[in-house]
Amino acid sequence: MSIPISSRKIAEVAISLLLAVAIMYWIYKDFPFSQVSQCLQEEVQWGWMALSLVFGIIPQIIRGIRWRMALTPVGENPALRNCLSAVYMSFAASLIIPRIGEISRCATLKKTDGTSFPVALGTVVTERIIDSLLVLLIVSITFLCELPAFYRFLTNIDLDIHSFFATFSITGCIVSLLCTCLIIGGLVLFFRHFQSMKKFQDVFQHFSQGLISIKRVQHPSLFIILSIAIWICYFLHFYLAFFALPYTSHLGIHAGLLSFCMITIAVLVPTPNGAGPWHFAVKVVLMQFGISMDHAIMFALIVHALQTLLVILLGLYGYLTLKTTRPSPSANTYSTI
Repeated sequence: MSIPISSRKIAEVAISLLLAVAIMYWIYKDFPFSQVSQCLQEEVQWGWMALSLVFGIIPQIIRGIRWRMALTPVGENPALRNCLSAVYMSFAASLIIPRIGEISRCATLKKTDGTSFPVALGTVVTERIIDSLLVLLIVSITFLCELPAFYRFLTNIDLDIHSFFATFSITGCIVSLLCTCLIIGGLVLFFRHFQSMKKFQDVFQHFSQGLISIKRVQHPSLFIILSIAIWICYFLHFYLAFFALPYTSHLGIHAGLLSFCMITIAVLVPTPNGAGPWHFAVKVVLMQFGISMDHAIMFALIVHALQTLLVILLGLYGYLTLKTTRPSPSANTYSTI
């Protein structure tokens, strides 16, 4: 299902790409790219990398199962296959337009199963709240256990940021200012548009139903277990990649947890799949554990590229799967926010 793209959204995408390109150029401007091919052919342990990628697929499957569990108590019964495909496509869509995935998967179920768009969006918001709480818990525990490492990391961030603005002072300031204005302007327009909807009360009622759906899931313990499992898999998705490269294979669980926390925070910056901030966080953390800068950014480049490719392939699989699914007769034209 196509989602109308406004000129405002195009501007957001352009700024997002500009920010990603600026950070990536800063990190890789002196990097010997000729060594990437050699590393892929001679150094990467593909067994470990494949295992890492498996744990990139599992959490998306769990998300689809968990989402269907949240929709069932509010009277929505989409096919599990469609929920999974919608989740796959949502992550791929976010590579093009950051943060569009939540809307895209709700729109997909609207088309395939006639699922109420506001109700579906309410359940997605609830999921995000739960995920945010889990991330906060993970970061807090890691912070307490790795306080000295966090201090070194934050100290180096301060130094690197000064270096960044010394090199890209004009670009960095302009992009940061535009991103801030874009976020503020987007929030203002969102609330204005939402409040002007003719069926605001009905939409808000359905949205609220989605938000409180978690209280009525049939198996709350299973829902919690699945939510925790998602983030365990995400961690393994990243951590197992350490063993795929010779210069990171000796790193332990401490380096993995610290790196994982930092990249989880870094991807909050609205760039495609965290490109740029993700690489920056990995580079700085790995260097704290004695990895050279070239090896750190080599690891970041290869792992992020393969993880992004996986997201694209899953998105294509979800799209092709839905191509064979007949749209629900109850699916009506929806209005996007």
